[in-house]
Amino acid sequence: MKILLSLLFLVGSLFAQLKEVDNNQLLQMKEKGVVVIDIRRAEEWKSTGIIEDSKLLTFFDKYGRYDVNQWLSDFSKLVKSKDTTFVIYCAHANRTKVVGNFLEKELGFKNVYELKGGINYGWIQKGMKTVEYK
Repeated sequence: MKILLSLLFLVGSLFAQLKEVDNNQLLQMKEKGVVVIDIRRAEEWKSTGIIEDSKLLTFFDKYGRYDVNQWLSDFSKLVKSKDTTFVIYCAHANRTKVVGNFLEKELGFKNVYELKGGINYGWIQKGMKTVEYK
């Protein structure tokens, strides 16, 4: 199963484009109550902080391993249906492309968005503020 998922992630990330949002669009979406999910790891949250009100849900560990069933169980508490709009982000938008394409192309989620450039290039480098991870 793990090898199959790895292949799906690779194929999905090579051929599909996720819908991207910029910082202003993300702020507007947050005001409307759209769920924003940070899929990075705890050490990354501590290093850079997080986008305020983000839900923290690590996908890949530092070795690139994942437990898709556990992650989807936790994810389903945040995103209640395949029609729910949500935004995911990571450090540079590489992991979000993999996870987002999996959610969209393989599982049928219809309103998957990613933060353009991730938190490092898309958010912090553009002067946007983060909050401390506790």
